[in-house]
Amino acid sequence: MKAIIPKKIEDYCLRHTSPRGKLLWELEKYTRRHCEDSQMLIGPHEGTLLAMLVRLIGARRVLEIGTFTGYSALCMSEALPKNGRLITCEIKPRHAEIAQSFFKRSPHGRKIRLRLGPALETLSGLPRSAKFDFVFLDADKENYVNYYEAVLPRLLPGGLIVADNVLWSGRVLAPKKKTDRAVVRFNKHVRRNPRVECVMLPLRDGVSLVRKR
Repeated sequence: MKAIIPKKIEDYCLRHTSPRGKLLWELEKYTRRHCEDSQMLIGPHEGTLLAMLVRLIGARRVLEIGTFTGYSALCMSEALPKNGRLITCEIKPRHAEIAQSFFKRSPHGRKIRLRLGPALETLSGLPRSAKFDFVFLDADKENYVNYYEAVLPRLLPGGLIVADNVLWSGRVLAPKKKTDRAVVRFNKHVRRNPRVECVMLPLRDGVSLVRKR
């Protein structure tokens, strides 16, 4: 992931952001040491933002598409009330195994249900009554529009979708590859959708907040 914001500015922002707990620090360290694709980790800055957004809207039901090693799920679960629930979808067994091992060590892990398999299949298998206040989208970019259209009917009015990597290391400005074009297509799709209002933030690799009207 190419830096969008100068590193010194990012470091300054992080030093002035409430710190995450010891378990999350350990998970971050483990991921960077043992996972080749560790750049996918959202890290403490974005994790704190997710937790704050979950608290701000009073979310009780959260859906995550793209667990990776579980950092974001743990951040959001901490912000949920005791009876809150989070469903997180992951397609890679190794990532799911790591995430589950850390969920078990967290007092908030009981709020999390990890579903292994293609996220679109997981979503189609949920009961029609399953609704969510908050959705975090951070999976394969080629399916972003499909994920978005699958979750929007399940999002309650006033609910929030947070989509990661919407600047795609700046390649959205001159898309060349298939994934570049997929991110551009998703951004346009959201912006033109009258069912929502959105704001794109230049945080890390770009984060869009999408609120259902």
